[in-house]
Amino acid sequence: MTFDVDAVRAQFPILREAGLDGRPLVYFDNAASSQKPLAVLDAIRAYYEHDHANVHRGVHVLSRRATEAYEAARTDVARFVGAASPDEIVFTRGTTEALNLVAYAWAAFLSPGDEILLTELEHHSNIVPWQLVARQTGARIRAVPIHDDGTLDLEAFEALLGPRTKVVAVTHVSNALGTVVDVAHIAERAHAHGAIVVVDGAQAAPHGAVDVAALGADFYALSGHKMYGPTGIGALWGRASLLEQMPPWQGGGEMIETVTFEESTWAPPPARFEAGTPNIAGAVGLGAAARWMLDLGPAAIAAHEASLLARATELVGAIAGVRLVGTAPHKAGVLSFVTDGLHPHDIGTLLDEQGIAVRTGHHCAQPVMRRMGVDATARASFAAYNTLAEVERFAAALQRTVTLFG
Repeated sequence: MTFDVDAVRAQFPILREAGLDGRPLVYFDNAASSQKPLAVLDAIRAYYEHDHANVHRGVHVLSRRATEAYEAARTDVARFVGAASPDEIVFTRGTTEALNLVAYAWAAFLSPGDEILLTELEHHSNIVPWQLVARQTGARIRAVPIHDDGTLDLEAFEALLGPRTKVVAVTHVSNALGTVVDVAHIAERAHAHGAIVVVDGAQAAPHGAVDVAALGADFYALSGHKMYGPTGIGALWGRASLLEQMPPWQGGGEMIETVTFEESTWAPPPARFEAGTPNIAGAVGLGAAARWMLDLGPAAIAAHEASLLARATELVGAIAGVRLVGTAPHKAGVLSFVTDGLHPHDIGTLLDEQGIAVRTGHHCAQPVMRRMGVDATARASFAAYNTLAEVERFAAALQRTVTLFG
């Protein structure tokens, strides 16, 4: 069936906004945050207009409806990632909080000399929490290198695995380069050495199907705002057996069974990890986004975006004075580049004047930038609502910019 991108675009009111040049804005900053379809906007509005109350403890009708909406969203997210049960889904503020949750809770199982294996592809959100936990526990951080094209060095990964490896934390898709990592292989090898596998799925979830069972990971984190949902909400999927072992990382209401001044006991997951009043409307919006993606078809989204990336790579790669950064054979959603004679920030500003929105900087991935020999890149990133015509307009604008200012 043909992917009807015009029908998809019609569901995003913001895409009718004009850029600085007066034409419809070309929004290629999706890796930072995607736009929201009417299905998500309507779900949030309907919740606040008809169902809002605090969840779980109320017996009145609005509390019951709010609880039903909140837990239905958990079921939607569980279906989106292929979880065995909604109870394996913990709502968080996003990928960053989800990764911090795992890191701080898992600190209880780390000892001096244990090793936490990361990769040079990681976003800071999958580096800094582990550094803080390593400092707290005496564990050691080790990093798997990448090749010049941005692919993970799997031979080096094998060599770094050892009896002290307790955690392997890896991105599914690099936000800076677009590299898709073979998580299933990573998980298989890590588990053979007795390590848990924690996956940053923030950039993978918007671009295609996620199946945690097939990936074989132990934890998978995602952010709502990158997958057509609201900001300030995300989710952590965790294996039920591991969530049961983990202590809470925040205390307060809802996450307890009993409280006395002498001691407290914890609720079972997922409530154990959702202290206080949650972002109910955000969860409702995230559930709507998950349903929207499943209805559209993750495989169809992936195929459409692959055509955009292929065309953008062809056109931008042909521009003299432009160098692509990250050329792995298996990529998703991201095209990073630098140009001769122009800083990425200047590129971003000059493209903005032509109605093209891209992201510039180190993308919260400074180790990746250093490895690739740059301080920053310009990054175009794609979503289901982008078109080949937009890709061609972007490439023409970049060619014009390089010709005039490079």
